[in-house]
Amino acid sequence: MLGILQFLKGYVRIKIWGVSPERFLNLCSNKNLLLWDISKDGEVYTMCISLKAFLQLRPIARKTGVRVVVLQKVGLPFLLPGLLKRKIFVAGLLFCVAFWIVSYRFVWDISLEGNYQITQEVFMDFLASQQIHVGMQKSDLDIDALEREIRRAFPEITWTSAKLSGTRLEISVKENDAPIVTDTEKPVGGQDLVSEYAGVITSMIVRSGVPTVKIGDIVEEGTLLVEGRVPIYNEDSTVREYMYITADADITVEHSVTYRDTLPTTYIQKVYTGRTHGRFFVRLGSRELKLPQERPYLVYDTVIQGHTPTALEKLSIPLSWGQYTYREYMNVEHEYTLNQAETLLTEKELQFLATLEEKGVHIIEKDVKIEESSACWTMEGWILVDQPTGRLVPTTVENVSPDSAD
Repeated sequence: MLGILQFLKGYVRIKIWGVSPERFLNLCSNKNLLLWDISKDGEVYTMCISLKAFLQLRPIARKTGVRVVVLQKVGLPFLLPGLLKRKIFVAGLLFCVAFWIVSYRFVWDISLEGNYQITQEVFMDFLASQQIHVGMQKSDLDIDALEREIRRAFPEITWTSAKLSGTRLEISVKENDAPIVTDTEKPVGGQDLVSEYAGVITSMIVRSGVPTVKIGDIVEEGTLLVEGRVPIYNEDSTVREYMYITADADITVEHSVTYRDTLPTTYIQKVYTGRTHGRFFVRLGSRELKLPQERPYLVYDTVIQGHTPTALEKLSIPLSWGQYTYREYMNVEHEYTLNQAETLLTEKELQFLATLEEKGVHIIEKDVKIEESSACWTMEGWILVDQPTGRLVPTTVENVSPDSAD
């Protein structure tokens, strides 16, 4: 604190030597002139003294026969005259200070955390409906009312907190992560398991229901595999009644899958001409200021280079500037060679096979070929797979006659 006061009032660092420098120090002390950082080098003393006290040294120096030389001037009184000569610098400094003061009164960034079920876009639309947006004044923001409206608009949010941190509005929410219990209608009667593919049964493990096929049987699409209607017999082996359940089994079928994919014989490649055109912009929030201009080239792509000063990032002020660079290119048509076509079509085939394996399908054998036509390259053939099958369908309800029940 003392150093700040000394800087504001101004002080000088001086050097003294002569007939009686010790008497000079004593007289300064008697007149209450503060000296500090005193050091001695031979017969020469250096020290600091306030600007006001320095102006009273002349009679003391004459009386003691010492010489006083100023080594350094420090403080605001020496700085201001130089600044006043630089009017543009002073104006810029005052403008910056005014800019920070005014900007601090607004909300320049909105952050949201803790949302998983609610998307960022949905939440921002909600804030816009509540007249809360980037660029609004802090005085127009009611934190308590905002928290109440969030809980009212989103029942899945169990806790919310909003606060202002500098020029940023920070919103934290906690959603209900408990599973939502829904009333599902249980199917009336049982459910059968039917085949989804035509092929040969290779494995079969039945957990519930009555199997109607066995390993090695040839089935068609829609063939009944496991029946969800379980008979209950009398002592004479007649059916007394049926119990309807949901069939459950792990069944695999060996069958062939037809594969076909195409690739155009030609493709378009960008060839840059080397001509570019720049266009500067200034962006504040979602608003962008740039000079109007006509379309620079017939076909081009755009590279955006933006810059935000670190000071503005710390204050969360969305002010940035940069340049659009338009690069001209030409669309040149090329033809795929046989090797290129094989590589691209093989990559697509491998992606298809990987998708099957993720679904638990076992690849046994495949036979695919590549052919060229006037319009495209074609890869087609068949793939022999061992694939899980089984689709639930309602069981046909059958009534038992009273005679058989007896």
